[in-house]
Parts: sequence; structure tokens; C-alpha cells
Amino acid sequence: MDNCSTNKLPTLSVVMPAYNEGGHIYDNLLLTSRTLSGFVKQYEIIAVNDGSLDNTAGEIQRAAAADSHILPAGYSSNKGKGYAIVTGVRQASGKYIAFLDSDLELNPKLLYSFLKQMKKYQADIVIGSKQHPRSKLNYPPIRKFMSYGYYLMLVLLFHLKLHDTQTGIKLFRASVIKPIAEKVVTNGYAFDIEILAYANRMGCKILEAPIELNYSRNDQKEGRRIRLKDILQVFKDTLMIKFRMIKNKTETSRLYGGKHEL
Repeated sequence: MDNCSTNKLPTLSVVMPAYNEGGHIYDNLLLTSRTLSGFVKQYEIIAVNDGSLDNTAGEIQRAAAADSHILPAGYSSNKGKGYAIVTGVRQASGKYIAFLDSDLELNPKLLYSFLKQMKKYQADIVIGSKQHPRSKLNYPPIRKFMSYGYYLMLVLLFHLKLHDTQTGIKLFRASVIKPIAEKVVTNGYAFDIEILAYANRMGCKILEAPIELNYSRNDQKEGRRIRLKDILQVFKDTLMIKFRMIKNKTETSRLYGGKHEL
């Protein structure tokens, strides 16, 4: 992979948002660092505590003390995954910036193949896709049903030629994600589609890559069960993203004769 030793800046920044992950986050951050060290020389892991109610913040600090590649970030009140991601992107200094869910149901080693594909095909963004024919999934049927329903909604609203926007591992060129992150206002789970919709409008080349997903959580036991109101909120946020993009395009066309970047 790239060597940034000439300027000491990291090749890869990995943003890992965490909410109430105190029981796992220390080990997961150290495992991620060991994995990344196997294929990239200069890297950083930005662990963002999204206002957790447990000991997540302290465990992130403990991991940072044990490994200098781990950089703690966060705030005291819960604001949502999208807000946590944007917080991490603002702090990131790598040439490439990745998002990775801190529960590690998606192995960080996937980023090695993502980097190779990005360079081989000169892509701007590589996203993990549960719908890729080579993906290997251990995934509840209800989650598959919800993912497909959301995919149909995104096709209708945004005409994206993507099959899965919500998988928790993505890789971006920093030059692409940095300006987009400043435009994102969705704090919840629908933030992914806002980012990708803007990237699509900019003409970015987006690739979908296969993943291996081991869905090992007990949602009810760990307090992560997706509730009906959570699902409704995602759909509401998605509709609001569409509304804002229409409004933004209309205003930009009026001011600049139809030319726009975002």
C-alpha cells in the first residue's frame, strides 16, 4: 500500500463510531490496529464515543494509551451515528478515510481489498454490499427484508445504481468525503444515503464490494433491538434528504444557471 513516511501523514484513517460498546470496544480497537498494521504502514483509528451511557469513553481512552494509532474523540450526549462519523471525518488526516462499525461484525481486513479495488479501478468510493453475489452473510431474515425494502425506496428516490448503502464499512478518498461531510445534516442511520447521494451528484465513481458479515449480536439482550420507531425515523430522514437535495438543486440552478457541485 501507499507509504506516507515522507510527510508523516497517515495513508488511511479509520473512523469507528461507538455507542454503549464498553464491553467490547477496547479489544476491538486493538484488534483493528493489529489488522491494519498488516497491510498499511501509516494509519490512524479515530474512535468516536457517541455520548455513551456506559464506560465506552474510558475504554477508548485505555485503548489509546495502549496503542498510539488510536485517537479518542467524542462528546457527552448521544447525537447519532451520522454525527459521530462526521466528527471523525473532520479529525481524520489520511489520504483515504474509512468508516467501520465498532462491533467488528465486519472484519477490518476487508479494507485491504477495498484499497486495492479503489486503486485498480480508479474509484472514489468503495462500499461494502450485502447484496454483492460474492458476499457471505450470517444475517437474520427480517434484516434482509428491511434492507431490500430500503433499497427499493432508494432506487425510486435517488436513482442510485447501488444495491446496498447501509453496510457499516466504506472507503473514501479524503478529497471526496471531506467536503461532503460538511454538507451532511442527517445525524441518524440514514446519513449513509445522504453522503452517497451527494457523491453521485458530484459524478464520483462508486464501487460495491463483497463482504463477510457475522451477525452475532443478541439485539434484545444488548439493548439494540431495532424498534418500529427507529425504522420509521430512517424512512423519514431519507425523505427529508430527498427534499433538501431538490431544494438545494433548485436554489443552485437559480443562482448559478444550473451548475452545481453538491
